[in-house]
This record gives sequence, structure tokens and C-alpha cells, in this order.
Amino acid sequence: MLIKAEKLKAIFAPRSVAVIGATARPQSLGRAVFANLLYAGYGGCAYPVNPGVKSVLGVRAYGSILEVPDDVDLAVIVVPAAAVCDTLEEAGRKGCRGSIVISAGFKEIGGEGGALERRLQEVARRHGIAVVGPNCFGVINTDPAVSLNATFSRSFPAAGRIAFVSQSGALGVAALEHAAQEKIGFSKFISIGNKADINENHVLAALADDEATDVILLYLEDLEDPKEFIDLARRVSEKKPILAVKSGRTKEGAKAAASHTGALAGSDETYDLLFTQCGVLRVETLEELFRLGMAFTHRPLPRGKRLAIVTNAGGPGIMATDAAVRHGLELARLNPATEARMRPHMSPAASLGNPVDLVGDADEARYREALAAVLDDDGVDEVIVIVVPQMNTDLGAMSRVVAGAARETDKPLFAVYMATGDIERPLRLLDEAGVLHYRFPEDAARALGAMAHYVRWRKRPHAGLRLFDDVRPDVVREILAGAARERRSFLPEPEAHAVLGAYGLPVSRSRFVRDGAEAAAAAREIGFPVVLKIVSPDIVHKVDVGGVRLDLNSEEEVRGAYAELTAQVAAAQPEARIWGVFVQEMVGRGKETILGMKRDPHFGPLLMFGLGGIYVEVFRDVIFRLAPIRELDARTMIRGIRGAKLLKGFRGEPASDMDAIADALLRLSQLVTDFAEIEEMDINPLIVLPEGNGARVVDARILIRK
Repeated sequence: MLIKAEKLKAIFAPRSVAVIGATARPQSLGRAVFANLLYAGYGGCAYPVNPGVKSVLGVRAYGSILEVPDDVDLAVIVVPAAAVCDTLEEAGRKGCRGSIVISAGFKEIGGEGGALERRLQEVARRHGIAVVGPNCFGVINTDPAVSLNATFSRSFPAAGRIAFVSQSGALGVAALEHAAQEKIGFSKFISIGNKADINENHVLAALADDEATDVILLYLEDLEDPKEFIDLARRVSEKKPILAVKSGRTKEGAKAAASHTGALAGSDETYDLLFTQCGVLRVETLEELFRLGMAFTHRPLPRGKRLAIVTNAGGPGIMATDAAVRHGLELARLNPATEARMRPHMSPAASLGNPVDLVGDADEARYREALAAVLDDDGVDEVIVIVVPQMNTDLGAMSRVVAGAARETDKPLFAVYMATGDIERPLRLLDEAGVLHYRFPEDAARALGAMAHYVRWRKRPHAGLRLFDDVRPDVVREILAGAARERRSFLPEPEAHAVLGAYGLPVSRSRFVRDGAEAAAAAREIGFPVVLKIVSPDIVHKVDVGGVRLDLNSEEEVRGAYAELTAQVAAAQPEARIWGVFVQEMVGRGKETILGMKRDPHFGPLLMFGLGGIYVEVFRDVIFRLAPIRELDARTMIRGIRGAKLLKGFRGEPASDMDAIADALLRLSQLVTDFAEIEEMDINPLIVLPEGNGARVVDARILIRK
């Protein structure tokens, strides 16, 4: 990872570039790429390479990259797909450290294209070349010392603090056009295309310490290595925000993504989990991506989520309030001294709570006093100022007031001008002062909500991954190996409990027995009351065949229940192999919860937690996270279900042992991370006892890969 991130420097900031496939022919990609390199003012040496031409745009051309007399850092390849691998081979022999393959016709078309891409990967590995693409748009670096435009778009963005990483080349073209219209500047732009070599993880690693980049924007159709992305994005997000659009939310969209770049799409819900765990802010549209990206470049970040709204119209103030609450903000409680400070300067009709409604005739002087007062209030973290032009509104003067207030504060101040017509100059005054402005209050609230959310995420405890050292993987390995030898995909309950117990999960006291006498002895040893459960490698759902007996209080009851239970199961499912019976303690009163895991083929183990019984069966009150999880993830899962109040203690009931749930989740996470053979698991229920008394695994089902 670090090696490829280091090699990306040769792609983002090469000392010399060869464009292989450059031509003088108008409208050709090769000509466009070489022309853009020159027009952007690239600071290094540029060489056109094409055996069929003598020069391109007045620059001498070479028949092969091997003929270039100087060293070449970066080879930009714009030749037919069939010629790409041989071209890359020559670039490797030349000693190029990086290559951008703009050519299409690889795995995105399937069949021979996939084979061609595998050959490209082999050539890149053999020569140690970092390759961007194929089927990509190219790379841009706006650093004035570099001025690299190695794309086929002549639109070269202004320098800015945003890096944009796109899996789609066409969207890259559209993004550059949009950026030019909206005056959005970029530090770097890279289109990764099919990701044959360089993928989003390598680019994130390179951008993590890039001093020119404050915000990273992603357009993704899939992830090459989700686990690596989680670890990397979590570390990067602690330094700078990452915002992402992930397409393919619907089945149809995922199918389109697969045909576009050969993307392997996981479920969209799983992507939501992944982004949540690593602090990536997911947005729905490219417009929203760029709007929020711009917001994050306007420092400082808010200290918290307490918002003040200053407006001259009640309706927009209400709209801003609704949007703010919807996006996780809360209205600040203004200090009485703040209202007292404002009152002498305001109309008697003004409402000086929050929102602060200055009413329609408010001029710039009233806005100046109101903004100064609320920005000085220690209970305010950020401010939205709304201006709805009236007959007496001087927008130029208003902009000077807002700009002045922004310069005097270290809190975010966003402006909303609900105006049309000649407002270019007033808005330019805001731009020059670095004040972000919007047309509607909902957009400003959305941006501040995202910023406040990111700040909360960054302030969270930074505990690393906790690994237990009291686990017995050798026990689990032996059980799984035995099941594999017998070609079983299901672990009967004694084996399931042994697996869980080996990793320290709180399994209830139990014994496996083969006759009624053994069952009675086991019950006496465990202590009454007990439960009997049928044990068969062919029966997953024991209750369905009458394979469970509850609340047995004597040896006589146990012996009778053993005979009755085995006979009933044999009659209900005569082909099933009956190994014996599981004798288990009857766990006392507590809250029923469910823990589970399902292994996703792309993302790995997905952990589940929720309340058991009717809550999972009817209300589906469960929450998921990708393993491995940290303690904060476990606590978030517990707090995140709708029924969390029932665990905290409700209507006089004692609080449940939250520490025991968190411990069980962390141990389960370690178990399913260690053993990829475990495909699916339900612990239902895990009975959680009152605080300080732990929890007990009552029933467990484990499915394994054959």
C-alpha cells in the first residue's frame, strides 16, 4: 500500500511525461491529451510518442518511448486496447515509475477484455509500474509548480483544497465543467477507471498527508478491498473529511455499474454500514458532494451542533429550523444577555429568541448588531444568516456586514440570500471574504449538519481494535475440521456452544448426554430447573420437530422427558440421525437479545445485534456492523436499536448488563474474523441479566462452509 502510494507521486507530480499515441490529427484523444498537457503550463518535459508522426503541436515526436533521450517518469497511454500491454512493456523497460492508461476495451467489456486486463496487471507487476486505469479519464494536479492536465478535457480547474477521486471518467468530465461554473477549485483530480492496479485505497493513502488537500471527494461504483478501505478511511478521516457518492443503490444501478467498469457490487445497505464505521459522509448526488465539499473547505469547523439563525422573515427561519433538526443540529439557547444586547437596536416587533427574526424592515445596521451578539454567545457554535430582500434592502451593504462579521469570529457563518436578479456583486463580496452562501436555508443547514456530524465523529474515543488473549482457537479449529471431514454444514448445539465458549462467550452450563440416566445425572450436577434439547446434525430448527423440553425440575421429569423427546423427534423426522440430548441450565429472568453474523462474499462478516423474541421477529429491531469491530462500535450497536431504552431500565425494571453485551459482541467479532469457515450464526437468545450479573448464551446455531 505505502509503496504504491509513494509511486503515485510520479503520477501526480512527474518530472517528465510521455504521451504515447499523441497525434496531430484533430479531434483525436491523443492530440487532446498532449494539447492539454501543454496548455495547462506543465512544468516538466513533455514528449509525444507515435511512430507515424514527426511532431505534435510543434514538439518533436519519437517513434517509441525507448527513443526518448531523457528519463521519463510518467507514460500516458492513448493507443488501441490491443496495443496497450506492449506499450506498457516498453514503458517499463524505459524505467517509467507510473502510467495512466486512458484506453478502454478491458474488463468492462468482458471476455477478451478481461484477459487483456490481466496481462496488463502482469506487465505492471513485473516492471513495478503504478498504473492508473485502464478505461479512465486521467489525472490533474493544479499545484502551480506542476500544472499537470493529463486528461482529455481542456477544462483545467482553479487551484483549491479539494481532491476528487472518480471511478467514472465521464463523470470526471462533467465534474470539471460543473466546478468551472461554480468556481470550485481542486488540488488534485484522478479518474481510476477499472482499477487494474491503482485503486481508491492507494489514492486515499497518498492524499492522507497531502498538504494541498483539505477535503477528499469520492465517486465510487464498488470497493476493491472493503476491509482495507475501512482501516485506511478511518485513519484519514481523523485528519480530513471524506465525502462519497456510491452509485448502484438499486439492483438495476448495481447491474449498470458492473457493466460499466466491471464493478463487483455488494449490497447498498452494507456500504452504508461501511461508511458509517469509518467516518465517511455518504451523499446522494454529485451536486450535494460538491456543495458539501466546498463547505468543508471553509474553516473553521463548528465546535458543536448548537445553531443560531438570524433572519428577516419568519417562514425561512422555520424552514431553516426544520432542516437543521433533520440534519442533526439543535437550536442554541441564547443567553438572556444576548437578547438584552440586541433589544435596543431592534424593532419592537422583532422576535429575539432563536431564530432571531429581525422582521422585514431590518436594515444592515440591525443585522450587524444581531450577528455580533449571537456570534459572541458562548452557547452558539454556528450561525445561519438569512436575507430575504425587501424594498429597503441594500444587498451590497448587507454583504459587507456579513463579511465583516465573518472576519471577526472563529465560528462558521453561512449566508442564505433568497434573492434573484442583480446579486452577482453582493455575492462576490461574500466570496472574497470566504463566506459560503446559498439560495435556500435547507442547503445551509445540510452543510452545517454534515460538518457538525464530522466533528462529533472525530472527537469520538480513538481506542484501537481489542483482541482477547484468553481465546482457544485450537478448540474451534478441531471442531470445524471434524465437521469438514464429515462434510457437514451445520454444528449441533454442543459443538456450537463449545466454539463460543472457546472464545469466552458466556455459554450457559450444559452437558451432552446419550441416555436418560446420563441426562438425570447431568441435570443434578447442573442444578434444577433444566432444559433438554435434541442433538442431531440433520435438525437445525429443534422446536419445529418437538425437540425441546423446558423447565424440568427433577431427575424423574428429566428421564421421562428424554424418552418422550427422542421418540417424538424420531417419529417427526425418521431420517434424522439422533446423537443424543443437550442438558442445559434454565437461565433466570433477563432481557432476551439476539447476536448474529452473516458472511458477505464481498465485505466479509456482518455482525448483528438486537432485542430477541417479538422484537426481532415482528419489528426487525436489529443493527449491523462489519467485523472486526471496536468497543465504540459495539456500544454504538447497543445504543442504536429502537428498543435500547428497555435495556437501560424501564418503568422500574433494573438496567441490563451493557458491559456483558459489548464483551460478547467483541468476542464474537474476533471469532468470526479468525475463522472464515463460519458462514452464518445466530445466538438467540443471549439472555442479559441485570447490571453486574453478566449474560448467558441460551441457544446458538452455526452454519459453516462445506
